Amino acid sequence: MSKKKLREQEDLENQHKEEVRFLKRKTLKEIIAPSGIDASNIDHLEIISNAKRYARSFFVSSLPRMATFPEIFRDLYMFGDVNTSIYINPVKEDRSQNELNRAINELETERIVAADRGNINRESTLSQKRFEAEELRDQIAAGFNKLFEASVISTLFTYNLEDLDRYTKMLASEMSKNLVGIKTAWGMQEEAFQSNLPLANDKVKKIHTFDRNSMGTVFPFTTSEVGHPTGVPIGFNKQTGTPVLFDNFHSSLTNYNMVIFAKSGAGKSVTMKTLISRSSVLMGIESLALDAEGEYTIVAEALGGINVVISPTSKTVINLFDVETETVKDEITGKERMVVNIENKVEDVTQALVTMAKGSTKSDEVNELTKQIIAEIIYEEYAALGINSNPNSLYIQDSNNYMTGNELYKKKKPMPTIGSWYKRLVKKAEENTNKNYEYHYSYLLKVMKQYVRAYDGQMAYFDGQSTFDLLDDAPFINIDISQLEERFARPLAQQILLSWIWEKYVKKNSEDRKKAKRKRVLVDEAWMLLPYPEAVDFLNKMARRARKRNVSLAIISQRFQDFYEKPEAQAVLTSSDTKLFLAQDKSEIQYLKEVFKLSEGEAGFLVTCQRGEGLLKVGAETCILKIMPTKKEFEFVETNLNKIAKEQN
Repeated sequence: MSKKKLREQEDLENQHKEEVRFLKRKTLKEIIAPSGIDASNIDHLEIISNAKRYARSFFVSSLPRMATFPEIFRDLYMFGDVNTSIYINPVKEDRSQNELNRAINELETERIVAADRGNINRESTLSQKRFEAEELRDQIAAGFNKLFEASVISTLFTYNLEDLDRYTKMLASEMSKNLVGIKTAWGMQEEAFQSNLPLANDKVKKIHTFDRNSMGTVFPFTTSEVGHPTGVPIGFNKQTGTPVLFDNFHSSLTNYNMVIFAKSGAGKSVTMKTLISRSSVLMGIESLALDAEGEYTIVAEALGGINVVISPTSKTVINLFDVETETVKDEITGKERMVVNIENKVEDVTQALVTMAKGSTKSDEVNELTKQIIAEIIYEEYAALGINSNPNSLYIQDSNNYMTGNELYKKKKPMPTIGSWYKRLVKKAEENTNKNYEYHYSYLLKVMKQYVRAYDGQMAYFDGQSTFDLLDDAPFINIDISQLEERFARPLAQQILLSWIWEKYVKKNSEDRKKAKRKRVLVDEAWMLLPYPEAVDFLNKMARRARKRNVSLAIISQRFQDFYEKPEAQAVLTSSDTKLFLAQDKSEIQYLKEVFKLSEGEAGFLVTCQRGEGLLKVGAETCILKIMPTKKEFEFVETNLNKIAKEQN
């Protein structure tokens, strides 16, 4: 070994020995202490470390006459950056008996004085207090109760004095709601701060007396309950055993969207099928599933719904260009009126055709010029049919319109199709004289031919007039795309169908909540969309706009990591007030923990929990949930093929 390496090794050994000697010289208190604390102020401390912080300590000065469950100090525990210590000391029985007897005698003396003076109200109050003291004394003597002395000390931390003063007032106001008084440890900030360190040394000693029942109210060990007064039973709270009622459209929710993340086999589909079926039967909620794996067919059959299969061999055609009227509120009059938002439709179709043009390779040959060509031809297609913002422009104005009762039924115009768009593209390419556009026309003519029926395109199943329309009042509509190729055809179908569903299913709902139906749109295996920016953009817009139409967008996915690493997909998460995490893979849990601020216990539970168990977060509330379909429901929600075969045998 060289002399240089020997010297380096000796230096490392000496450094290690010095560190060991340093640790041996230091006590635990010295090691964990900050670099400095300025205690020169009488109402706060200044803590000098990497970033200067301010701390103010409090003690509980007054309590209500009776403390009842749930915990009396909940607002204190949950108030921002606050540390709280509670010192509890049991009182010996002989001492408690003596003190209670003395209190009873004093109360009786005061009662007699009040009676002699004719103060009936005070006499009545003192009689009640004496009765309670005697009852408590007898309970302690019989071993059914016990007295405790407790002091409660809290320290509030901020990064500037203005916030410290503001939060102090807010905390005092919050605690007063429960009749709990708190006071600043004036002139005792250093002692109060030390009392709130994990050193088990109470230097403030502001004592309050509790009995056994009231002492239980200071502990923060209550379980979180999630649920609504209305809704459907989705499962049981594992900690309390109480059923969890969930209402996807409850007024307390900021939006109606929900996301479900779990590894394969954790119970995602079973959970969603249970929720769909129960909400359909019990609440009349209509649902539509974009089924990527063919799992929801039996649910549609069980609920009396509709199954639609999209495949290379099916005769069902869904036209990307379909456009519908929508009901909007006039900003001035507040009245509803019908419009055709042709600009938004052109943008939606453009995004879908751009995804088609990029193909499975996500080719970078498609740029803004290509997109401009696509959009211009789409607009010309609608203009050629006279379709504009006027709702009447969607209908043929001729004698084929007829009256039924008091209603006029109009015949709709045939819509543009991918085939007619491609035909116009060919014509525009022939007429083009701009050399800057030549390459883009040539590229589009080559790659878009595969989507056109006239050329026997292998992916032409979206070319043509729609042969299917979404029916109102159907309890459940399942659109099955599981027979399409998984790598590109299926994500493309998801994007096209989402646009079509928005047009045919969501926009039909009134903006007036009183008139609107409650609808749910389910996107299964949504991670397939994430590699395609235009598809993600449409998903985000749908998540943001769904609430306005009284629609819940439900996203189910295995791979949360894909959403985490895709900033463009964050709107889906932020626009979902309800989140359900079932069993997670160890590789995913760190991302969930970081984004949703899960505790170590919650993260550990999600890695080890059983099938059908998970963490339900509704707004700020969380509970550990166990989803339990009934035996009858299992007949159509179970997706495990082995279990299905066993049941059939």
